[in-house]
Amino acid sequence: MDQNVFDDPRITAVGLLVEAHAGLSARFAAQFDEHDLSPVEFEVLMRLARSPGNQLRMTDLAAQTSLSTSGVTRVVDRMERDGLLCRRACPSDRRSSYAVVTRTGLDRLDAVLPGHLRIIEDWFTGQLDAAALRATLDGLRRVRDAVHPGATAGSTDPAPADETAATRG
Repeated sequence: MDQNVFDDPRITAVGLLVEAHAGLSARFAAQFDEHDLSPVEFEVLMRLARSPGNQLRMTDLAAQTSLSTSGVTRVVDRMERDGLLCRRACPSDRRSSYAVVTRTGLDRLDAVLPGHLRIIEDWFTGQLDAAALRATLDGLRRVRDAVHPGATAGSTDPAPADETAATRG
């Protein structure tokens, strides 16, 4: 095999991405653990909190995460038992339901986010100047959209007209 293939910049790029992800993930996991959240629970809360009405259809939540539809169901069941979110029936499709962040879930995010943002600043965005950060974000979005086209599924749908107290508590 040609020795030059081991020095291919494509291999270096993916290797650096994997190493950076692993390092950040380890720091995030330790911080989430302090708040009694798993990384996937944090991801679910953030996806929901950043979506219109603090909610997503369960199928869209699965598309936006690394979870299967049954995996999302299990995580949502556990988080619902813990009071972090609730389910709401979809008014236009009886087969579909929404996962909705509760006040308790939003409060948990409020407790986690200052430390999370510090880690991001210290170990990721703070390592880049403004131009490099813009270029990194643009590049990551292009790669994300190519390899995970459902990553933003449902994130721009308007919230259902039936806004109940579930989003508040």
